Amino acid sequence: MSVRFGVFVPQGWKMDLNEIDDPVEQYEAMTAVARAADAGPWDSIWLYDHFHTVPKPTLNTTFECWTASATLARDTHRVNIGQMVGCNGYRQPALYAKIASTVDVASHGRLYAGLGAGWYEHEWRAYGYEWPEVPQRMGAFREAVEIVHRMWTEDRPVFAGKHYRIDAPINQPRRKPRFWIGGGGEKVTLKLVAKYADGCNVGNGDVALIEQKLGVLREHCRQVGRDYAAIAKSTTIEVNPSWSTEDVRSRVAQVVAAGCDYVIFYIPRLAYDHEPLHRFAADVIPHFG
Repeated sequence: MSVRFGVFVPQGWKMDLNEIDDPVEQYEAMTAVARAADAGPWDSIWLYDHFHTVPKPTLNTTFECWTASATLARDTHRVNIGQMVGCNGYRQPALYAKIASTVDVASHGRLYAGLGAGWYEHEWRAYGYEWPEVPQRMGAFREAVEIVHRMWTEDRPVFAGKHYRIDAPINQPRRKPRFWIGGGGEKVTLKLVAKYADGCNVGNGDVALIEQKLGVLREHCRQVGRDYAAIAKSTTIEVNPSWSTEDVRSRVAQVVAAGCDYVIFYIPRLAYDHEPLHRFAADVIPHFG
């Protein structure tokens, strides 16, 4: 199986820009990693859609996802650009679709437009977004995915649901980026993947969980008549600095055996040292080509 690889750029969310004082220099450090990936065999670079740091909110930089997606689209030339994943609660879905269409044009068609239901309660409340319970949040997400799809495929879509309504908005340029849905919910999210998505992200590197979720996805695809093989099946591996190159290869091999054909790395300290990015490009990626 040929496997494609992506990497998260240092965006601040995981406290990965804190050793740089100047916000402009922080942004340039993020851009430098994107350009380094652009020059190598990496298929994609990725951003998180968050406003506050983890594991707890601190007074540290976290660059906004879609603004950064647009700038990185112009600072790179080859690599695809994705969000893992855009939070549905932060943008009305018709606006999300318009933003994504614009960034897809800016990138010359290199956008992986990610969308998920969202989970970071503190962040929602701090920014003034209502925090709904899971059934309401997932119901809104289901409607949002349909609206986004219609905005990308219909001239004047109309939709009236419980959570959202649109009345014939015009989305020009009407571009349909490759659509990635994140999350492993078996009753809602994976059904939406089967019906609408070009890619998914499940399991967070956990082999047993990946196998379970992809088994559910395969069955949903069968039920709706979708080609399971047409969907990119990704997982995220957060690299431990103590791992050797062989350790990384082994972990990739495990998730590939579980059914993934796409691996997205989070590599700590890339803002300060590009060496792991280049080493993985030379010694990991070619083993799965």
